[in-house]
Amino acid sequence: MAERRAGERLIVSFPIRVTWKDSDGKKMVEEGLTENVGPRGALVYLPRALPQVGNTVKLIVTERREEVAVTAEVLRLERNAAHPQAALELTRSIKLWKEKVWDYAAETLANMEPEPLDEW
Repeated sequence: MAERRAGERLIVSFPIRVTWKDSDGKKMVEEGLTENVGPRGALVYLPRALPQVGNTVKLIVTERREEVAVTAEVLRLERNAAHPQAALELTRSIKLWKEKVWDYAAETLANMEPEPLDEW
């Protein structure tokens, strides 16, 4: 299958909270982790419930003292029972995301100690 994503992805795990309304109009709140972040979206792990494809969600990154909240659309779902994921594309606050999440993710990865090489 051909790669359809455009843009770089940084593999980083930030705690997040996602809110949306289900098909009955009930407010859903789910906490999870980012699997990776891009300049205009993220792949997130949500352990209990997933929004539907096409839903508008509020994505809140809770990693920092100052939470970062953006609006996104659900592009696709991975319904793996052991590790359910949702691919989200930002629809609002893209500049805020780039400054507060994307740049922070790059900085976080740059400051990480490399894993030691295994000696065979």
